Amino acid sequence: MASFTPDFNKFFKDLAKNNNKEWFDDNRKRYESSVKKPFETFVTEAITRIAKHDKAMAGLQAKEAIFRINKDIRFSKDKTPYKLEASAIISPAGRKDHSVPGIYFAFGPEAVKIYGGCYQPEKEQLLAIRTAIMKDGKGFRKAISGKPFVTLFKQVQGEANKVLPPEFKAHVAKEPLIANKQFYVGAELPAKLVSDAKLMDALMDHWLAMCPFNQWLAKAMA
Repeated sequence: MASFTPDFNKFFKDLAKNNNKEWFDDNRKRYESSVKKPFETFVTEAITRIAKHDKAMAGLQAKEAIFRINKDIRFSKDKTPYKLEASAIISPAGRKDHSVPGIYFAFGPEAVKIYGGCYQPEKEQLLAIRTAIMKDGKGFRKAISGKPFVTLFKQVQGEANKVLPPEFKAHVAKEPLIANKQFYVGAELPAKLVSDAKLMDALMDHWLAMCPFNQWLAKAMA
């Protein structure tokens, strides 16, 4: 049975045409029934399934993982108040710390987006990751070379520094990813998957594929 009805994506399509508080307030009950409540149920089930493989997720609550639909528009030129997708991050820290490796997903009428890894490492965390790559290059490559990983994500993404600290410069030729300042993977699937009964299975397939990578990063930053 599908977790979401077709009105999940239809709501966001309608919101895109009427992205204002008045329209949202008039359609709040629809939002609650078609988007918010089923998304909370989905995230709760996803946490339960993931926790069977990773006990660190066992204490996480859906409310700690789900991002608000309200946008932060304080420093944005786009003043429309609402996001056009529902999103969450399942990691031991939930949405409070985006540097902790986990799985981020966002569902909406554009795509089903699934990401993992470490998107916003702090300076000390980045140093730790690079040092770990330098010391354990084979282990790093093993974590990102599995067939499921390559099939679903192809490769590690992220911006790279043009100038590196001296201790890492000699290692760039051997492992170019040491220059990265972000270490994440991502996949975008068709939006119609939202109302497909196979959505949870697809999410779990992607989580299992990114697991070795997430575990390697978490160990490097520990």
